[in-house]
Amino acid sequence: MSYTQRCLPQFLHIRDRSALLPPPLSLSLKHQGQSKHRRVVKMSAAELTNSRISYESFAIKPPVHPTYDLKGIIKLALAEDAGDRGDVTCMATIPFDMEVEAYFLAKEDGIIAGIALADMIFHEVDTSLKVEWSKNDGDFIHKGLQFGKVRGRAHNIIVAERVVLNFMQRMSGIATLTKAMADAASPAYILETRKTAPGLRLLDKWAVLIGGGRNHRMGLFDMVMIKDNHISAAGGVTNALKTVDLYLEQKNLKMEVEVETRTLEEVEEVLGYASQTKTSLTRIMLDNMVVPLTNGDVDISMLKEAVRLVNGRFETEASGNVTLETVHEIGQSGVTFISSGSLTHSVKALDISLKIDTELALKVGRRTGRA
Repeated sequence: MSYTQRCLPQFLHIRDRSALLPPPLSLSLKHQGQSKHRRVVKMSAAELTNSRISYESFAIKPPVHPTYDLKGIIKLALAEDAGDRGDVTCMATIPFDMEVEAYFLAKEDGIIAGIALADMIFHEVDTSLKVEWSKNDGDFIHKGLQFGKVRGRAHNIIVAERVVLNFMQRMSGIATLTKAMADAASPAYILETRKTAPGLRLLDKWAVLIGGGRNHRMGLFDMVMIKDNHISAAGGVTNALKTVDLYLEQKNLKMEVEVETRTLEEVEEVLGYASQTKTSLTRIMLDNMVVPLTNGDVDISMLKEAVRLVNGRFETEASGNVTLETVHEIGQSGVTFISSGSLTHSVKALDISLKIDTELALKVGRRTGRA
């Protein structure tokens, strides 16, 4: 019994599909007016079915996480959509064996992200679907642009459609804002935070990389970050740093250590401790030292003084009151990094669609100003 006959929930519970898998797909897209191929998508269906995914062919690789199951997230998203019956509308309206081409259309300008993930989703649903792109992750797309297509069985394309678009729209929104903030922040580097959608952290942070930002720590496990509550519970900045240095020594661990400071006095205390003791400290966070003014500008004099005090002995990170409007001025303060939770916690999705009838879609888009 085929995938479409059994429908998605049953497909997800098949334990061994290796006998059903076709040989590796080798697809290419040739641009109009060009003699060379833009991009080749070559995927082994067996490789995609395994729990381990090869990222070697990705234009921008996702960040590393020791326990995150990206395949599991894809399956969960598909199962969430299909429920216990699958796509009843498709089964009711579309002939079982109908094949179509559907085209990705940009409805606004931005940075595209999630192309590699879309490939994985389509191949998870149906390894015979043929996916071609004229853009790569991290490329700029403009409103009205047709930048990719998928061809194959209509049922399976439509089953994958919303899951693909949900991921791509969110990731592209993050990448678009990251690109704008990263450009404005230069020469400082822009970072996201842990303020990500639960369960989607790797994808949110991947989108930041695609947009030209850098990743902060992935979670609680890969960096020591001494924040205000740790400092309060430990009895002060110095005590917190001492206990961290002792812990890392006892556990024979080597990892980056960051400490949050909220006043110039705390900065001086950290520097005083570091000047007298061998420490694992690598970065000082300068938190809320950007003061918003009533006219919409910001006062960065305190931040600049903190950077002057550190004087390059440690990396510095500005945090708090970081927006697209303020990030350029903050970047001129001399800080190494600027972190902003807004990159991921307040993301505005980039409007993208997948249409079989592109002529009508563009007509409607022009009518509504979205094409």
